[in-house]
Amino acid sequence: MSPVVVVLLLFAGLSEAAGRILPLVARRPGMSRRRAVMLLLCGAAVEGAVFALWPLTSWTLAELLLSPPLPGVASLTWTPGMAAPLLLAAILAFPLLGPLLHLLLFVGVGAGLVTPLAATTGVGWWAAAGCVAVAGVGLGVTVEVVRRLVARLSGVAPRGLLA
Repeated sequence: MSPVVVVLLLFAGLSEAAGRILPLVARRPGMSRRRAVMLLLCGAAVEGAVFALWPLTSWTLAELLLSPPLPGVASLTWTPGMAAPLLLAAILAFPLLGPLLHLLLFVGVGAGLVTPLAATTGVGWWAAAGCVAVAGVGLGVTVEVVRRLVARLSGVAPRGLLA
């Protein structure tokens, strides 16, 4: 993964984390700036890692669909052209603006992953779309479960994490 892609994914993760953390900070006026910044940076790293895993998870699911795995085929990774719309979607659909707009933009970004996945693995377009969707939903559910677990362990109300 190129440094440009890493920066794009981290900025997209920062936007996602800001949408989750800012309502929490607004509800807890006594929270220190240092703790808020640390939460924001940790959230950005986690969200960026989830974004980075999306193509790899989709590729892995597509490989499971193929009976004989393709030998020597490199996995699908983000390119600057594929990651830029993700950053744009994360900024435009800042989670505070509404979950429906956010979901629609991420569906658009996921659709941009489908064609490269289909070309890389040789599965059909619809099968690739299913792999991208399952990977996106699976990663989203996983990070939400971890987010709620951390909130419960840290004593923050789970309602504060929902944007």
